[in-house]
Amino acid sequence: MLELDLQSRHPIYEQLKNQISRLVLTGTLQPHDQLPSVRTLARDVGINPNTVQKAYQDLEREGIIYSAAGRGCFVSGDDMVGEKLKEMYLEGVEREPKRAKSAGISYDDAANAVTRAYGITSKEEEAL
Repeated sequence: MLELDLQSRHPIYEQLKNQISRLVLTGTLQPHDQLPSVRTLARDVGINPNTVQKAYQDLEREGIIYSAAGRGCFVSGDDMVGEKLKEMYLEGVEREPKRAKSAGISYDDAANAVTRAYGITSKEEEAL
């Protein structure tokens, strides 16, 4: 379910946070679903338990998960979690075009990149 790129320049705990967040956003993980224990997840993906703990702590601080003493970590039941996650992703979506613009990339080139990222064909784009 989780795939980490140990060669990536992105820290492993951030990759873990992002993947868990995506699973929550897409509904793969439902409210109050229990997450694997820190030790179990660390063993399963082959990373240090402290890395998993850091990711879980950040997710809890962001309100995406909660912990129950002696029982583990669970997906938040807060109705606004999905909205918070969408907002976080949209902030990233807004940040990247600004970087592209400052690098001299044209609007058309940036729009084409977004179209490719979404996998939209020419016919689908015309229908939009």
